[in-house]
Amino acid sequence: MDEQTVNADEQRPENWPIGRLLGVASRAVERTWAQALEQRGLTHAGLIVLHFLDAGITSQADLARLARVEAQTMSRTVDRLEREGLVTRSPYPGDRRRHALSITDAGREAFAGAKDLERDVFPAVDDPDALRAALVQIVAAVGERG
Repeated sequence: MDEQTVNADEQRPENWPIGRLLGVASRAVERTWAQALEQRGLTHAGLIVLHFLDAGITSQADLARLARVEAQTMSRTVDRLEREGLVTRSPYPGDRRRHALSITDAGREAFAGAKDLERDVFPAVDDPDALRAALVQIVAAVGERG
């Protein structure tokens, strides 16, 4: 086999190692997803916050823990969402230092639109449930290692 044949074979994704496939796919999906969200005035981090608020999480500390980010990062994300009118802060019952967060009607609308967007943005795969299951398995396995 000559060098051109080897190079051509190496360029075919079906011949790439899984790590390379995941890296390339991850970057491509992240870029496409971020652009689609940006057109709607959202960020990926903001969407995660809206997801948890829609599920009933109200503590900023809990949001940071669940999103696996630092408290300062979560604070910046919540500040932006509040400026955009997608979330509100209100005094936390029994603790004046804390604030309870809630999603606004505009936030719910933005979150619902982003869920619909997922179907439009990502390429169709033969078995999306199998892809989701494999990705969940990878995330769980990598998370266990550190």
